[in-house]
Amino acid sequence: MLELPIPTPVSETEWVTRHLGHLVCDAGTTARPARRGGQRAADEALAALDVAGYAQRRSMVDPPSSRTATVLSPYIRHGMITLAEAIAAVGGAPVADRRRFVDELWWQEYARHLYARVGTRSRRPLRREPAIGAPTWPEPVDEDMVCMSRVRDELEQTGWLVNQTRMWLASHWTVRAGHDWRNGEEWMFRHLLDGSRAANRYGWQWSVGAMTSKPYGFSRWQVERRAAAWCASCPRASACPIENWPAAQSGRALEDALLRSGADLVGPEMPVVTGTPEEVWLTAESMGAGDPALVAWPTKPAVFVFDEPLLEQLRLSTKRLTFIAQTLAELAEHRPLRLLLGDPATDLHGVKLAATFAPVPGFQRRAAHLDIVALHPYPWLARPDGGDVSSHSAWIRRLPRRAIVQGA
Repeated sequence: MLELPIPTPVSETEWVTRHLGHLVCDAGTTARPARRGGQRAADEALAALDVAGYAQRRSMVDPPSSRTATVLSPYIRHGMITLAEAIAAVGGAPVADRRRFVDELWWQEYARHLYARVGTRSRRPLRREPAIGAPTWPEPVDEDMVCMSRVRDELEQTGWLVNQTRMWLASHWTVRAGHDWRNGEEWMFRHLLDGSRAANRYGWQWSVGAMTSKPYGFSRWQVERRAAAWCASCPRASACPIENWPAAQSGRALEDALLRSGADLVGPEMPVVTGTPEEVWLTAESMGAGDPALVAWPTKPAVFVFDEPLLEQLRLSTKRLTFIAQTLAELAEHRPLRLLLGDPATDLHGVKLAATFAPVPGFQRRAAHLDIVALHPYPWLARPDGGDVSSHSAWIRRLPRRAIVQGA
């Protein structure tokens, strides 16, 4: 275990390089995150939220000024904005735009429910074998294809992509270029500020046809519609390798009984308190000022552990860790905070802890070795019920219409 100093608000990237640089995938590069971490930045983004035009222009890619994507996802992923808060913030928006925005948030909730069911089994195809193109292209991202090189550059430089280009990349990687989707998912996960196994793995499985009966087909048509200038400037415009739909067909169906019913990582419905905690254990799933455990225990110091064995395996980008460092630096302005580099299961052993449940396998594994005397509920939009999560449509049909519209 190594106790780390608190990052200063103006040098978080240097702090990451100094203390965590041996664990990143892009050592020596300059971090330029698309969003700054921290609750203040999250609150400002939510207060400025305007979804007018969202229904029609959500999928626009280039120029960036044409986009209506909100870029709230990094704050949502780390618990600085809940899905319910995001829904409440657009109560006065035009009906069509509000409906589309809220629908996208329910897709996020569905991905969480699916992951709460399958966990690490999401590393494997869940409903069908992926549609894999043949023969395999030498590289999944062709440097001479502007549509691919621009997406790669934005991902690696800023840590964020609109949903449209995430689908383009995933489909091209596997459905056309024939590469293993799991390698692409890992690469994207390392760089995305909103990278979560729940959303990222589901997005890749959906795009390559592992969650549906039909893979997403990426071709020149989408680029010309969403980013016309890219085609106009592309060296391969006159001999476009994606002129037509990819030829790959859906893979064979797999046994998916687990998705029809099963046990979910859901957590308690009410706080479970068996003692008085010494510290509040923060995880990457819930780092906001509104974290239920932080709110319930306002006088207790917080502790966050940079999980060195896990980070050594994941090799996240500097910008992802900078976003987290910025969030922690701001938190330390308001309450005592202890930062550790090590293994939470051993470094927090013997400490009486309060924590907010996280519906991910890693929380379960580590919590089993810790003395959590106050466990607080995860802020679901709708609590998992063990029912059908085989598809978004099957899942959402079970929810009351009022809950879908109001987020409650």
